[in-house]
Amino acid sequence: MHSRFLQRLHRRYESQLPLLPAGAPERAGMRQALAALQAQGLACGAALRVLRQLVLERLITLDCDQQAPLAVVTRAVTELAELALDAACTQAFAELDARHGAPLAPNGGRAQMWVVGMGKLGARELNVSSDIDLIYVYDHDGESAGIEQGRNRLSNHEYFAKAVKIIYGLIGETTEHGLVFRVDLALRPHGNSGPSAVSLGALEDYLQAQGREWERFAWLKSRVVAPRAAIENRSAQALRGVVLPFVFRRYLDYNVFDALRILHRQIREHAAKRSAGHPERANDVKLSRGGIREIEFTVQLLQVVRGGQFPELRTRPTQDALKRVAHAGLMPQATADALSRAYEFLRRVEHRIQYLDDQQTHVLPTRDDDLAWIAHTLGYASVCPFLSDLDMHRELVAQEFDTLLGGADERTCRGCHGGAKAATPELEDLLAQMPERFRERIRQWQEHPRVLALRDEARARLLRLLERTAQWLAQGTVVEDGAVRLADWIEPLLRRESYLALLLERPQVHERLLRLLGAARWPARYLVQHPGVIDELANDSMLAERFAPAEFEQELEQRRSALARTKEDDDETLLNLLRRAHHAEVFRTLARDVEGRITVEQVADDLSALADSVLRVTVRWCWQRLKNRHREEPLFAIIGYGKLGGKELGYGSDLDIVFVYEDADERAPEAYAALVRKLINWLSVKTGEGDLFEIDTALRPNGNSGLLVTSFEAYANYQQQRGSNTAWTWEHQAMTRARFVLGEDTLRARFDAVREAVITAPRDAGALRGEIVAMRDKVRAARPVKGDRFDVKHSAGGMVDAEFAVQFLVLSQSRQHPELRPNVGNIALLQRAEACGLLARGIGEAAARAYRELRRVQHRARLNEEPTQVSPPALQAERDAVLALWAAVFG
Repeated sequence: MHSRFLQRLHRRYESQLPLLPAGAPERAGMRQALAALQAQGLACGAALRVLRQLVLERLITLDCDQQAPLAVVTRAVTELAELALDAACTQAFAELDARHGAPLAPNGGRAQMWVVGMGKLGARELNVSSDIDLIYVYDHDGESAGIEQGRNRLSNHEYFAKAVKIIYGLIGETTEHGLVFRVDLALRPHGNSGPSAVSLGALEDYLQAQGREWERFAWLKSRVVAPRAAIENRSAQALRGVVLPFVFRRYLDYNVFDALRILHRQIREHAAKRSAGHPERANDVKLSRGGIREIEFTVQLLQVVRGGQFPELRTRPTQDALKRVAHAGLMPQATADALSRAYEFLRRVEHRIQYLDDQQTHVLPTRDDDLAWIAHTLGYASVCPFLSDLDMHRELVAQEFDTLLGGADERTCRGCHGGAKAATPELEDLLAQMPERFRERIRQWQEHPRVLALRDEARARLLRLLERTAQWLAQGTVVEDGAVRLADWIEPLLRRESYLALLLERPQVHERLLRLLGAARWPARYLVQHPGVIDELANDSMLAERFAPAEFEQELEQRRSALARTKEDDDETLLNLLRRAHHAEVFRTLARDVEGRITVEQVADDLSALADSVLRVTVRWCWQRLKNRHREEPLFAIIGYGKLGGKELGYGSDLDIVFVYEDADERAPEAYAALVRKLINWLSVKTGEGDLFEIDTALRPNGNSGLLVTSFEAYANYQQQRGSNTAWTWEHQAMTRARFVLGEDTLRARFDAVREAVITAPRDAGALRGEIVAMRDKVRAARPVKGDRFDVKHSAGGMVDAEFAVQFLVLSQSRQHPELRPNVGNIALLQRAEACGLLARGIGEAAARAYRELRRVQHRARLNEEPTQVSPPALQAERDAVLALWAAVFG
């Protein structure tokens, strides 16, 4: 029994130790022990203090002798704090009600005060000698009811200020039994000069107008911990609506990097002053380099930067947060695991330091016997291996923290890293270092109102970004087109200083952005519409990856669930969630595209798979939120046509879709009509985050005059020429590219059967040829091409000619040639048509190669916002190959 604190406990409270039920201390057992202590005649405050001693005696035994998990210890201390605060609130309110009557809300009900636990109390991570950081918030101003004809009334503010004093007396004052917890109110609005209890309205005003960046980290872990009744009746939920928008901003927020640097520097400077002349104090497992605080800061920084857009990151406990940032791809899993092990190790060391004398310290003891005891209770045979592991964990933590904040680069590359405080250059000096076009573009900023209106800090960031860009231009790292487009892109965004912070903090994002903008014009336009997606460039592995539908949908569901837990899953929030996720995924594909990592066909595959995923998720969410739904899962399907059906979507393509259902319930037509209306609105309405897709339903039975959603039977009859209302030939042409996108598997099989029946139906080849040629002439007349220019899509010998030839081959020949029935795309179908002898040798292969090249040229022209028309002899070989195909098919 080396712990001097444990020895004191046994001497003083031996007879009362059995009052705490056996095993790990839990809320119910602690409440039972508290009642027993009060039954022995102890007042509330004294009973709480003795209860603390009983709990700590049990925890020392469980932790040091039985190697109890860290969570057992932190949960027990946290529940002790919650129990003590609840008991103190109950007594305080009872005393004040007897003297002044209950505090009243405007509706005549009781006004509520909530005890908000910050830091480790909020995260349920209290250590055994923790103080508790509290903020007292009440919901309504007003006054108390008074007693006996309204005498002794107090304003609610005075009432709750008195309650705070009583609670402190019961919890925080030192008596013969010690104290329950040290209480710190310094995190409240205006700090120690502010009122001890603040109204919810005043708190909201403070956070909006005066809340500082470091306070966002403090409020990240906030939680109402007492009184228990306010938690159970959910009145405390009102606080969430004030705190969440303050902590988590709508956009990715890199401004917090500097705030955290300043806060961390202040903590390190304070620790250095404390250890001046006392070198032993440098071994602080919480505040020294590589300590617990740096782990907490590392994970909290990632949460605050991203938590506004990624609600699944919003969690209080450090180890749970580490799991979530790793799952979100913000930290390698191996790093998160190593930090979690370091956190557990350092917290267990911290507890043993405090077990020695019940002191609120985190500094390793200097006595050899104390160190030996700590090492032994952690399972080490001697002190040396313990100290070696301690150094290993702290060094890893320090390296990760320095990497995140740029500390390592500050020592080696002060001029090039965003985290370094390099001297700010003057704009005039920078202009002399720039090439001509970039210089003339930036010279306009000398008198630009947005630039002149920047705060000094933001202006310094902008100038350092320009300096870095000019250096890279001089080195040939980036091209001038990219630099000019960067200026065009960032100019309208200068009021959103977080983008300047992001580019400065992440040089690799800055460089990749310049490369992307230098490669083509359209990415710059996309980035103006959706600037937040540039953070995707921070992911080193992103360019080597491909779209993964299952992961995309799982992440969306996790975010929706996280929003549901905080009651934020309203329609507008989910609309924006879908849009942000879609825009980010489109941008990832775009980045891989312009970097040459994927082909045009792979771009189309990924954009089509993304559209499928967005449709699946949106249908699911719309159905769940439909008021008149009559079953858990809809018997409903979406058929994709055109580019969606053929998996040939491009950037900004609309979706040609048809909606069908197979449900005999009499409520079905109304329910599915409501679903489709809601779905189209969710996909196409413009919010602050833009839209998703334009929806075209003209290919449904009877076109724009038909029902938005039809029964599958009616759809099948229409397509298969049953009845008087039947499909036209051009609709059967469209069916060659139709695809079942989502719905019940039984409907999928039935659709595949209908499609096959349509495209394999007996047809008069001559009549079909005439109808398709007539349709092609009609399309060409609607898209005239001037002069001798060649339009890669619409001119004779262009992509449309190849597509119509394929459609004729499928509709006229797939009955005899089953290999033409699958919807495998124009290129593969041309190759199959040649392979089965429908085209002369070389005709199909040449046309397939030509079609691929025409698609590539069209794609590049659109990316660079250039015309899709060229002057001969450009693309002459491709045009000739398609004309030869047309002649072979149509004569």
